[in-house]
Amino acid sequence: MDRRRDVRLYLFWVPGFLQSKHGLALTGIGIPIMTIYLISDTGSVAGGWVSSFLIHGGYSINAARKCTMLICALGVIPVVFAYRVESMWSAVLLIGLAAACHQGFSVNLFTLTSDMFPTQAVGSVVGIGGMAGAIGGMLIATVVGHVLQRTGSYMIPFVIAGSAYLLALGIIQILAPRLEPVRIAAGVQNVN
Repeated sequence: MDRRRDVRLYLFWVPGFLQSKHGLALTGIGIPIMTIYLISDTGSVAGGWVSSFLIHGGYSINAARKCTMLICALGVIPVVFAYRVESMWSAVLLIGLAAACHQGFSVNLFTLTSDMFPTQAVGSVVGIGGMAGAIGGMLIATVVGHVLQRTGSYMIPFVIAGSAYLLALGIIQILAPRLEPVRIAAGVQNVN
C-alpha cells in the first residue's frame, strides 16, 4: 500500500493555498512542494526509528508505537497556523512538518497491523484499512472543496489536519488499549 497517497491527498489543496495566500504562481510551485516532500521523507524514517529505539530501550510494543504516534500527532498541530503566517517559507515548513509527522504516524499505524494480526490476516486487514482510508480521503476532499468554496478560508482544512491525528490516536487507544494479538477462531481456515 502506498503511504504517499495520503500525503498527496493532503497536498492536493496546498498549491491552491500557496497561490491564493502567498501569490505563488503554479509555475513556481516545484521547489516548495519538493521541500515539503523531502521533509516528509524524514518523517517516514524517523517514525520507524523512534519506535524501534523505544522498543530496544525496553518499552513495550504498545507503549513504543503509541508514544511515537503521540509525538507525531502533536507535531502535526502547528499546521493549524499555516494559513495565518505571512511568509510562504514558514507555511511550507509548517506543512512539511505536518507531512513528516503524518508519515511517522502512518509508519507506526501500518505496523500495528502486523503487531496485532496473524500473518495470514495482515493483507486483508491492511486492505480493509486502505479502503476505509480511501473513502475517508474522498469525503474529506469533498468537505474541503465545499469549505473553500463557501468561506474562501483555509482555516477549517488546517484545523482538521492539525487535529485528526490526535483523534485517530484516541480511537486506536479505545479500540486497542494494549495492542494484544488478535486470536482467529479455530474453525476459520486459510483459503488459498
